[in-house]
Amino acid sequence: MSNFVDVTSVADFDTLAEATGSGLLVVHFWASWAPQCVSMNDVMQEVAKQFLNVQFVKVEAESVPEISLKYDISSVPTFVFLKNKKVVDTLHGANGPEFNKKVEQHSKASSGQAPPPNAPPSKTAETPDSKPETSSKEDLNSRLKKLINTAPCMLFMKGTPEEPRCGFSRTTVGILNDKNIDYKTFDILGDNEVRQGLKTYSNWPTFPQLYLKGELVGGLDIIKEMNENGDLDEDFPKKDLNGRLKKLINTAPCMLFMKGNPEEPRCGFSRTTIGILNDKNIDYKTFDILGDNEVRQGLKTYSNWPTFPQLYLNGDLVGGLDIIKEMLENGDLDEGFPTKS
Repeated sequence: MSNFVDVTSVADFDTLAEATGSGLLVVHFWASWAPQCVSMNDVMQEVAKQFLNVQFVKVEAESVPEISLKYDISSVPTFVFLKNKKVVDTLHGANGPEFNKKVEQHSKASSGQAPPPNAPPSKTAETPDSKPETSSKEDLNSRLKKLINTAPCMLFMKGTPEEPRCGFSRTTVGILNDKNIDYKTFDILGDNEVRQGLKTYSNWPTFPQLYLKGELVGGLDIIKEMNENGDLDEDFPKKDLNGRLKKLINTAPCMLFMKGNPEEPRCGFSRTTIGILNDKNIDYKTFDILGDNEVRQGLKTYSNWPTFPQLYLNGDLVGGLDIIKEMLENGDLDEGFPTKS
């Protein structure tokens, strides 16, 4: 059997872990949507050719969540080093040299050779520039509590609602947006102290983590279950989305909600609409719905119009490109619309 394999089921993983025994098993938890994971798969494949006594495995983290949860995988890429089915080391992030170093170190340990004594001595509590452990922990807990209570509903996630950095966070944001829940977020990828501290503070090992009024709700599995049971319809604060949409629609007498902007339309329909409005010298403002998914989805319901662009005049929906073309042919764009001076 090859020493570099792709595992897609719990049963296959358990069989492989059992067969590897006291040897070194290196597991890459990855995601196809993350380019750094794809590149590290290539790195691992090359390293596997050098260490034929080591078993290398790829596990797509979101496709086999049972394995990811077992090893507390909260980001990709993550590499877990196993011996006798026990974790002996972990590496987070795309770091080829460090990955090669750890494989070499643990493969030597597996064959009875002592690892190179290149690790710096750990800093003890008596080190002059270190903070007392208790004080440091209290400071962190105080900061975490403050962050959790930043808003009635707080989501600690990877990335932002506009650019989630993992599938679990992306799915969570989608659910909260669909339920019109008013929430704030914190990107744990930008603060490792918060990322690691929350795991202990709330005794919850993975992300995203959702909090309501300062109390942990849970992760994606809990949120999915609450969504199915209708529990997200109660207690959670709701956004005044309709009020926001109404305000946006009335930003100018003639408002166009489009993909992109007049200088760089991001779809053919928007490009054609812009061309027509410009040809008729109509004075209009635009809003790029690609930059705000809440507005993008909300307008479909608010105006009962499923596509974009959407043109509004004096706060009322005119319609999309088909309607605008028809009005152009009938001469209706020559009346009622404001023109540029």
